[in-house]
Amino acid sequence: MASSEVSLARLSEMGFVAAVPFTIVAVSAIVVLLVDLLLPARQRWILPYVSLLGIVVAAFSIALLWGVRVEGFGGVISLDKFSSFFGILILLGTALVLLISSSYARRENIEKGEYYSLLLFATSGAMLMVFAVDLLVFFLGLEILSLCLYVLSGFFRERAVSVEAAVKYFVLGAFASGFFLYGIALCYGATGSTLYAKLQLLLSSGSQLPGPLVFAACALLLVGFFFKIGSVPFHMWIPDVYEGAPTSITSYIATISKAAVLAALVRIFAASVPVIQLDFSRVLWVSAVATMTLGNVVAIAQTNIKRMLAYSSIAHAGYILVALTAAGEAGYSSVLFYVLAYTFMTIGAFGVVSLLRRAQTEALDISSFSGIAERHPVLSLTLAIFMISLAGIPPTAGFFGKFYIFSAAVRTGYTNLAIIGVLNSLISVYFYMRIVFLMYMKEGSEQIEVSSSRAAALALAICVIGTIVMGIFPSSFASLAASSVAALF
Repeated sequence: MASSEVSLARLSEMGFVAAVPFTIVAVSAIVVLLVDLLLPARQRWILPYVSLLGIVVAAFSIALLWGVRVEGFGGVISLDKFSSFFGILILLGTALVLLISSSYARRENIEKGEYYSLLLFATSGAMLMVFAVDLLVFFLGLEILSLCLYVLSGFFRERAVSVEAAVKYFVLGAFASGFFLYGIALCYGATGSTLYAKLQLLLSSGSQLPGPLVFAACALLLVGFFFKIGSVPFHMWIPDVYEGAPTSITSYIATISKAAVLAALVRIFAASVPVIQLDFSRVLWVSAVATMTLGNVVAIAQTNIKRMLAYSSIAHAGYILVALTAAGEAGYSSVLFYVLAYTFMTIGAFGVVSLLRRAQTEALDISSFSGIAERHPVLSLTLAIFMISLAGIPPTAGFFGKFYIFSAAVRTGYTNLAIIGVLNSLISVYFYMRIVFLMYMKEGSEQIEVSSSRAAALALAICVIGTIVMGIFPSSFASLAASSVAALF
């Protein structure tokens, strides 16, 4: 007994406890591959549930350590309230994607062990990004996530549009990764460390003022971040990748991938380099305005639902940049609230799209939604709730997400930016409510089929409940976000 206690203490001292959550997810990915080798093809329906079990165990491990701060491996990863919040969010989003994938992958003939294994490996990479407090460790997680998503984006190997999406994502992603890695190199050259804490100490001690090398390093890091969240002018890959990738993977890229990058962006620029934060607020201001405006205006002209949601995703990245520009605990806590709300409503919207079919293909043309409320009232109501929330209409999670963001901007003196954000939100009402109008006010000229899936129905129910509950009781979630951000300060 004594030896086991000593071993546990030794493991904790070495930092293995901080790595437990994403290690469980990575081991689950390997288990899924092994199970796939032993199963006959007709029993592959078990794979998403084996994957889901690993996600649940990982979430349980984070819940057990909630509120405890544990650093690992020489202080390069940290399990605290902030990383725990995003860790749970990433695992929740992945669980929803797995539930949606259970029927979608089977119907589209991509139900393979490597599909679920890559999804779990991507999740472990996203969690490593969230837990990292060192630029090199973050980059390692970023590459694990990115490489898995490059493959998953082209999983429809017989479709040219899917292969094109994967190649475009890979080539542009490689360039963005190169910029980011060069930024890390310059950062190390300027400060002698890649640890966030060391960067903060060196830059705020007054012993050395930020020079051109530091600003160049941060600019290159921002290029990598902006690419991953889809901010202007690094957004051009998003519409093609969202359209070409399997719909379940599109929902993952739009939410989980973005959440992991935003977590690191908040941690690095909020807690590590406060000295240069003011200088980069101008860059964030311009990018926020350009991203919101382009995303909302171009979304109006789209006729494909996935491309419309792609430009919607760009616009929502702009809203989040408003909160990052505002900075401070209010701004950063609004980022956490918004990312959680965005995860529910975006995965829900793509989940509904994944269930709709026209003849032998997915019903992706916006005109296909005409009149489906008469034949599929429950599914139409579900999609309407997500569209209303994405538009920011009360009482939904999307409304309060934007309310907290714009309130933080006004409190920090960025009133003009908040006004521009509100005007952009009004523009977005048109293309979101157009879907609702078509479903309820137009007669359909073609028969739309709905795939039957209890797992997908459960995922959509969770998304609806999350969207509504966050809109009715926003203060509870806002308090959770604020307490999580407080761990950074």
